[in-house]
Amino acid sequence: MYTQADVAATVDHAVLKPELTANDVRDAAEMCRARGVCALCVRPSDVALARDVLAGSATKVCAVIGFPHGANRKETKALEARLALEDGAVELDMVMNVGQFLSGHHEVVQQDIEVVVAEAHAANAIVKVILETCLLTKEQIAEACHIARRAGADFVKTSTGFSSGGATPEAIAVMIETVGTSMQVKASGGIRDWAGAVAYLEQGCTRLGIGSTETVLDGGLASSGY
Repeated sequence: MYTQADVAATVDHAVLKPELTANDVRDAAEMCRARGVCALCVRPSDVALARDVLAGSATKVCAVIGFPHGANRKETKALEARLALEDGAVELDMVMNVGQFLSGHHEVVQQDIEVVVAEAHAANAIVKVILETCLLTKEQIAEACHIARRAGADFVKTSTGFSSGGATPEAIAVMIETVGTSMQVKASGGIRDWAGAVAYLEQGCTRLGIGSTETVLDGGLASSGY
């Protein structure tokens, strides 16, 4: 039986939409502090603000890297990671280069992840690799998990929330089966209610990416999934 506090402690609250303002980031940070949310996931330019508002809080600052398409050069992702860490991020959610993956350039994809992992681990931070599972077959999801593991990442994550779909039980099942004993798994995108959140935790996820965190924690139905 999960309590509100149990679920909140697994949530990465997403503040990633392009129209969100500095006040929106501040309000989200205060909500995370008050509700015991695990992490606040913000755009790179918002990291320092989130750090300042969350100072003294248990809520961690997470920055997205290569968001939302993952098509940046690896050098760009490495620099973006370094700057986010300097600004106060302790977790990085990076988007895998899906186009390169689907082109069969798996070594390129692995190197892309490795440079971000190197920056993060040197700063005692963790990396979650966003696979954008809605664009992949089950076999491709498994292969992407293997690449992320070989690159040294800490988590695999389903979705940015900005593509054609979010987390699904089927995608999570593949991820758990493939790397669940060696990596952690984050479901994100499309988690709109309490039952959905708990179902992913029961499947084996240790993090949930949610945009309407208070609605979900309070048992409501969110109008959007991220």
